[in-house]
Amino acid sequence: MPAGRLTPRERRRIARGVADGLAYAEIARGLGRPTSTVSREVRRNGGPTAYRTDRASRTDRASRPDLASRADRAPRSDRAPRAAEHRAPARAYGRDTGAVRAYGAVRAYEDQCAAVLMRSGLPRMAARALAGLCTTDEGALTASELVGRLRVSPASVSKAIAFLEGRGLVRRERDGRRRERYLIDDDALYRATIAAARGTEHLGVTARQGVRVLGPGTPAGARLETVARFVDFVAESLARAADQARAARHTWPATPPDGTG
Repeated sequence: MPAGRLTPRERRRIARGVADGLAYAEIARGLGRPTSTVSREVRRNGGPTAYRTDRASRTDRASRPDLASRADRAPRSDRAPRAAEHRAPARAYGRDTGAVRAYGAVRAYEDQCAAVLMRSGLPRMAARALAGLCTTDEGALTASELVGRLRVSPASVSKAIAFLEGRGLVRRERDGRRRERYLIDDDALYRATIAAARGTEHLGVTARQGVRVLGPGTPAGARLETVARFVDFVAESLARAADQARAARHTWPATPPDGTG
């Protein structure tokens, strides 16, 4: 079993594993390291929703003066590309970075959104992909842009998009260069709400099947009939509210530039 500090290669493998939703123990087995080493590394450098290898490297250098001093003595030409590596381009993914306070603030907000979406039930990678799409001005990214933005494998992005598509939260389109883009539009929440209402309706259908099987006069049958009536009401109300909100959307006042109102 290797000892000593984690290498940059090991940190990259940890980042990929965390992004793919692997357990710390599974990541640790692949590295031949104790699980505690991996969990401590992630916890010290942003946690599971914000772990990045560049942050881990800075923390490591700060704890080792010999490394920090060598970095300070490195020629400026060697250090400039690395410093620029994580800087936002002038219009990253269609976003005008001059309209926001700082690129770091945007990334922190994306992490916050992803955490909230995860608590609402979305898988981690789907939550990160959706948060990334929501915070772009165009509301659309290609697969390669998502891979670069989230720093994960193409397979992870593909799985996340498939999950979001199945719930009506994103759709696909072709841009002028015939590249496939993933898009979140004004009707995304409407489609997702209608999909949720239909899922609730299916629960009611299943409950009524149970009533027929168990008998309407039995305690179990009566319980399932109550479930069916409840979810029928919820599904109908949800679909009606979604239709009303969609119709009223065009009458809502625009949000002022200062974000109030």
